[in-house]
Amino acid sequence: MPELSRSQVRRLIEDGLVSVDGAVVAKASTHVGPGTEVAVVEPVVPNLDLQAHEVPLDIVYEDEETLVLNKQPGLVVHPRPGMNAVTLINAVRARYPEVREIDDTDRGGIVHRLDRDTSGVIALAKSEASQFALKEQWRTRKTLKVYLALVQGRVTPPEGIIDAPLGPDPVDHRRRAVLERGQSARTQYRVLEQYGDEAALLEVQIFTGRTHQIRVHMEAVGHPILGDAMYGHPSDLIARQALHALRLGFTLASNGAWREFAAPLPDDIRSAIHGLRVRHGVAPSAPAVDGDDGADERMAKHAGRR
Repeated sequence: MPELSRSQVRRLIEDGLVSVDGAVVAKASTHVGPGTEVAVVEPVVPNLDLQAHEVPLDIVYEDEETLVLNKQPGLVVHPRPGMNAVTLINAVRARYPEVREIDDTDRGGIVHRLDRDTSGVIALAKSEASQFALKEQWRTRKTLKVYLALVQGRVTPPEGIIDAPLGPDPVDHRRRAVLERGQSARTQYRVLEQYGDEAALLEVQIFTGRTHQIRVHMEAVGHPILGDAMYGHPSDLIARQALHALRLGFTLASNGAWREFAAPLPDDIRSAIHGLRVRHGVAPSAPAVDGDDGADERMAKHAGRR
């Protein structure tokens, strides 16, 4: 099976799909001699194209060059090795076949990404020219990226900037960590509501776009994102990290106009905020949480002016 990599063959063995002389093998190191009969059960590959049509797309804005979506939590942005689940880009290509023509990789149309369990606004390109123009804005940091986050603990000071380089965690490859020789990363936050010593609602603006940036920076200062099992702890208030991409600003590739796009808070984060308010007797002071249609825009514009 020359078309398979070593890691793919190892995964077949670990999944019990390989047998030697009629016996299922459990280790990739199993010795195979001349005349040995090796049988491989071909795994069932899901029809991702069919599944992709079933993934809902919450369209915030679109023109001939650009698509802006409100991504739901639990959806990975693009495929990765060994992954057999539908992703956001699969769903986009199912509805916009022209995105398939950008290039022959799994990243065609991708401009930036959100973590699987982070919800909110995300931009994608519909043409090669748009992808180049948008990625150049991200590379030169000419975008506005504002998030809302629930974090653990009492946050002091109530406003601050975290300027700490990030890189792969040397102990756990799935994680990122603050490293002296890592890539530069800058995060600014301010407290919108404080819930005793249990948690706080933050507005967060990032000026770089490193993997897990907000999650790692908030953990580094002792306030991991609520519900973040990788960098903090699970929560009884929410089943995923309470992080939402509230607003995104950039220059459109189609006409050169600067635009800012907002994504309303999803129900699970709203519910968590309500539970914390009730638990600690905190009066609402963040209008974006309570259904004010213009609040997301006002909060993000405030962040952009600072």
